[in-house]
Amino acid sequence: MNIHEYQAKALLRSYGAPVSDGRLVLRAEDAKTAAGELDGPLWVIKAQIHAGGRGKGKFLEPDAGKKGGVRITNSVEEAAEETKRMLGRTLVTHQTGPVGKQVNRIYIEDGSGIEKELYIALLVDRQTSRVSFVCSTEGGMDIEDIAASTPNKILNFSVDTAAGYQAFHGRRIAFSLGLKEKQIKQCVSLMSILYKIFIEKDMEMLEINPLIVTDKGDLKVLDAKISFDGNALYRHAEITELRDETEEDPKELAASKYDLNYIALDGEIGCMVNGAGLAMATMDIIKLYGAEPANFLDVGGGATTEKVTEAFKIITSDPQVKGILVNIFGGIMRCDVIAEGVVAAVKEMGLKVPLVVRLEGTNVQQGKNIINNSGLDVIAADDLKDGAQKIVQAVKG
Repeated sequence: MNIHEYQAKALLRSYGAPVSDGRLVLRAEDAKTAAGELDGPLWVIKAQIHAGGRGKGKFLEPDAGKKGGVRITNSVEEAAEETKRMLGRTLVTHQTGPVGKQVNRIYIEDGSGIEKELYIALLVDRQTSRVSFVCSTEGGMDIEDIAASTPNKILNFSVDTAAGYQAFHGRRIAFSLGLKEKQIKQCVSLMSILYKIFIEKDMEMLEINPLIVTDKGDLKVLDAKISFDGNALYRHAEITELRDETEEDPKELAASKYDLNYIALDGEIGCMVNGAGLAMATMDIIKLYGAEPANFLDVGGGATTEKVTEAFKIITSDPQVKGILVNIFGGIMRCDVIAEGVVAAVKEMGLKVPLVVRLEGTNVQQGKNIINNSGLDVIAADDLKDGAQKIVQAVKG
């Protein structure tokens, strides 16, 4: 689960991290009052969407102005005017895709004098099952380019889980970032805060970009992006309350309510599979035969007819889907349950695209009988290869 920048900064502030004072604005008429509560002399106006690259982004609407989603203003009046321009408009960045995202929240923040921009992130290292620090002297909007062109400028190391964060980790980061004197002590303290909050709140990623050295020589968190482990949210009711469902894909949101593992992709063939490994293999073989998967969808081992029906509805609600491949290997999941769900969904919604069904395993014959006796125009497949070839052929004509 992701949260907005202003929420991330509030969380960091509660743990003692140095962040600027700011105000959230939801209505344009409140912008002047919010900006007036800050000291200035600079006011930074930040669009709040779940996507990076806001500073280089562009608005689809001409009346929003030609500037990006992060704007520096010199007065309360100018801050209010820029807020009004951005609220309700659609911001396009390299992470949103061409459709963009509507800006429903604005964060007005005190400006900071910047001497240097740095980069720091904490991630879960899946290979070592540890938390890794990633840092670079090249912070700012071009960090992706730096990682691709000059990876030697990025330091990456993991922290032993049993020992946890130690002061020498912070000093190692400080020296790699070229920090001096009081900044080293500040860095050791800040890294301790970041590691503590990362562990206690079950985060998957905590990115500070940029971490700045101010014109007074102090460290400050200028931007923050946080992502939480969805499987651990039951332990954090206060974090769950921060969820902004308007920022999520409607199909993924609907899937989460039925405990379905769904991720929307850009292809044309919808997939309904049981088991993450089989789902990945199904996506791979679709690509092998010349098409692209429209989604990752694992209905799980304990799916009911209702869940399968909802999964089918989610797939067919995607206008990009030109064909559907159902690939079930019945172990814990029974083939007849899948078949009943598919039949129920098709009868309720209609079948407007080709549908290929491959069933194998527990109660496979019962499942095939349900499909065959349903009266639906379904293409049967003998195995995964046969199913992939048939759906690609049906979609490609």
